Amino acid sequence: MATQSEQALEENLIRQLVGLTYKQVIIKDEADLLANLKSQLEKHNGVQLSNDEFAVVLNHLNKGNVFERAKILRDKMQLTRSDGSSLYIEFINQEHWCQNQYQVTNQVSIEGTYKNRYDVTILINGLPLVQIELKRRGLELKEAFNQTNRYQRHSYSAGFGLFQYVQLFVISNGVNTKYYANNRKQSFKQTFYWSDVENKPIKQLEAFAQTFLEPCHLSKMITRYIVLPTTNVLMVFRPYQYYAVEAILERVKSGNKNAYIWHTTGSGKTLTSFKASQLLSAVKEVHKVVFVVDRKDLDYQTQREFDTFAKGSVDTTKDTNALVAQFTNDTKIIVTTIQKLNTAISKTRHLNKMDALRDKRIVFIFDECHRSQFGETHNRIKAYFHNSQLFGFTGTPIFAANSVKNELGKRTTKELFGDQLPKYVITDAIRDENVLKFSVEYIGRYRQKDDSRTELDINVEAIDTKELLESEDRLEKIVDYIIANHSRKTHSKEFSAMFCVSSVDMLIRYYDLFKRKKAEGKHTLRLATIFSYTDNEEDKDANGNIPDDDVEVPEGANINTHSRDKLDEYIGDYNALYGTKYSTKDSQSFYNYYKDIAKRMKEREKEGFLDTDRVDILLVVNMFLTGFDAKKLNTLYVDKNLRYHGLLQAFSRTNRIINEQKSQGNIVCFRNLKANTDEAITLFSNKEAIEDIIMQPYEDYVQKFDTAYQKLIALTPTVDSVDDLPSEVEELAFVQAFRDLIRLKNILSCFSDFSFDGLQMDEQDFEDYKSKYLDLHEKVKTSNHKEKESILNDVDFELELIQRDEINVAYILSLLMNLKAAKPADQAKQKETIQKMLASEVQLRSKRELIEKFIAENLPGIATADEVPKSFDEYVQAERNKALDKLSAEENLNKDGLQKVISDYLFTERAPLNDDIVKILNEKPKLMTRKTIAERVKEKILDFIDTFFNGIPDVE
Repeated sequence: MATQSEQALEENLIRQLVGLTYKQVIIKDEADLLANLKSQLEKHNGVQLSNDEFAVVLNHLNKGNVFERAKILRDKMQLTRSDGSSLYIEFINQEHWCQNQYQVTNQVSIEGTYKNRYDVTILINGLPLVQIELKRRGLELKEAFNQTNRYQRHSYSAGFGLFQYVQLFVISNGVNTKYYANNRKQSFKQTFYWSDVENKPIKQLEAFAQTFLEPCHLSKMITRYIVLPTTNVLMVFRPYQYYAVEAILERVKSGNKNAYIWHTTGSGKTLTSFKASQLLSAVKEVHKVVFVVDRKDLDYQTQREFDTFAKGSVDTTKDTNALVAQFTNDTKIIVTTIQKLNTAISKTRHLNKMDALRDKRIVFIFDECHRSQFGETHNRIKAYFHNSQLFGFTGTPIFAANSVKNELGKRTTKELFGDQLPKYVITDAIRDENVLKFSVEYIGRYRQKDDSRTELDINVEAIDTKELLESEDRLEKIVDYIIANHSRKTHSKEFSAMFCVSSVDMLIRYYDLFKRKKAEGKHTLRLATIFSYTDNEEDKDANGNIPDDDVEVPEGANINTHSRDKLDEYIGDYNALYGTKYSTKDSQSFYNYYKDIAKRMKEREKEGFLDTDRVDILLVVNMFLTGFDAKKLNTLYVDKNLRYHGLLQAFSRTNRIINEQKSQGNIVCFRNLKANTDEAITLFSNKEAIEDIIMQPYEDYVQKFDTAYQKLIALTPTVDSVDDLPSEVEELAFVQAFRDLIRLKNILSCFSDFSFDGLQMDEQDFEDYKSKYLDLHEKVKTSNHKEKESILNDVDFELELIQRDEINVAYILSLLMNLKAAKPADQAKQKETIQKMLASEVQLRSKRELIEKFIAENLPGIATADEVPKSFDEYVQAERNKALDKLSAEENLNKDGLQKVISDYLFTERAPLNDDIVKILNEKPKLMTRKTIAERVKEKILDFIDTFFNGIPDVE
């Protein structure tokens, strides 16, 4: 049977949408789009607009970027009419989301930098709010994702930029269908399948359209379940988040029963709880929504994330008096700690104000409700507030097996909160690719019948002997192991790690070991640490509860002088490293120190984050092991007994999705936690889930790599045979085959055992094939982008998986110095090695021509090897000036203005705005072509900076 064509897929989808009450409309270009927009806005608002009035509306709509237009979409526009009267134009009905006008069209052509034709477009009130890109069955779904990215870059902003109003993208090859918000910065890893309430994925296009694209549901997703955070990107809810919020709303509207939501760690509980709080606060019967967290550090993090979703939407409480004030004023959403809430309803001095609220309808939402303190507070709240309703969020509920006995007895989450609303467990999240699997390595010698590994010659299995676990020899070997393997685990320090240990005393010993070895020149790792200094206890029973370190220092606390002195010493190291001024002299300074560490770990994922601000390893006892999310954290070193929810919470710090490079969360255990790991996974998923959550052994990936290599050489037996591939079809097959190898090598390289010696493919062959792979990528980059584009355009080359930070210009210069000093007989071979490296390293490709010209024209005239760096620096400056003159002449730019734009970029690391580019054009372009020209010039400027500034070493 023939493969279903893209056209047939498109026709079937449109027919189905028409059956769902969409009206089909023919729109060929922007002129048709504008005419249709006018008629639909008139229909939706019940008015007739003159051409002049519609021009004013268009001018209002044609402002800002995708994020700013998303806000315009949701706001009404005040229009002064030609006769002087005033009316409000609504672009989408948010309160009654079904009451909008729905249309579908296809093959709309828009010409920007290049002319593009879009597959299927859903219009709501005449605005293109959903764009659907299709690929025929059998093609990769990622090709459709790349295509939408290309359209965004090349044509969505053309003309009046109405396609920048797209809120959601849908991509499908018929068999697999995913959706995602209009956010250029996200990777393919951040696209989602829709599912039913039982978490069964709905992948087929027809089934997806029937549920997700049903008009009422689609507009509900757009109006209620797209969040516009202050980070200026659109975020859309995943299905399990949608079902949870809908279930909470339904429960509040229909009664006052409590419930809890089990969403696995890393699944976005904060976003879910924010939206639930926001929507509940709009329910007329609800007096207040109170979001309750444990510990001040989580209070800060939750408030910070809530504030990200909607600036000023919540008021955090600095003390209990402020909390009581918020209970009695107009504040609708409160974020507070469980400790302050307890004080507010139990201390006599507050009760005269609080008593007036006892019969008010107050909804409490508890974050991380598996914590031990929630049982006590739960009873107090129920006894005090007669009309309260409680909801708990947790990634690791308390069951009978992992409950801890206290004065209230053993209490489970179900006992405290009642019914469990639709759940989403770790197996669901890994299947949906919403979190990563864990790669767990047990480092030590474990004498088992089938295992004799000897990475560290210390036997710690099933031993709880304090003398052995805390021996100086063992600690030193662990530190040496981390120093030797950290770069491999974190992709050349592209990601950060945490190291959790059993006590403050052990933390001090580990930190001092790292510090001594750094002074000896054995590593350059950036280490930070934080711990509570009001006590110094070990985690003796490892009962699954990670103790809650309080970052507030109580007045008159019995402070352990030794640990506090040590912490001040370590904070001093931190201050020297990062130019800060923190201490433990008062609780606020210590709290600010905590916040700075959290920010430094979390913000590595942000554009413009400086590498010199990174933390490589955060050394902790309990802090940060629960409730803390940092996407650029991928490794956890463990020398601590963990069990049940404590284990899964700690492991889950590493498995947040960010991009293809981060393929798993790395767990390196220096204690044998294998049985505890299996036990925790069984408890929080099911008995068969272990192989779905824990990655396969190293040997299995070796076998997969060798199989993928055989497929590659069957297609291209030699490196040179890549050049002989007869057409783009075969080139595409090569790209996909080599990409499989890249992905597997990315996984393998994180294992301590990794070496090319154990693979069928040697390292030089891998590098040579990689060079050909990059050549094909370069071919696509420099193609003319004609109407019939290269099929390679739709392939993700995944360049981020093959970058090696240690291979840079400085490294090449050291090789050139060696080349200059080498004997004539060895020079040809060394030169060939350098040229291969220039061809195969991603970050050197932009400088390849520059360096090769230096080797050919300048190197022969240099007298000694020591003169190479200075000569290269002078050469780069001369070539930079030539290139600057050439760019100015080609684009007719004001040279002084161009230099200022470049200087501003180098200082701020922010790309210039289009207006900045237009200002340096000697001839101002017409309005219709201004954006296209500005984008082209901007791209050339960024290429110039990449070639002549990025990675070019300074010569003293």
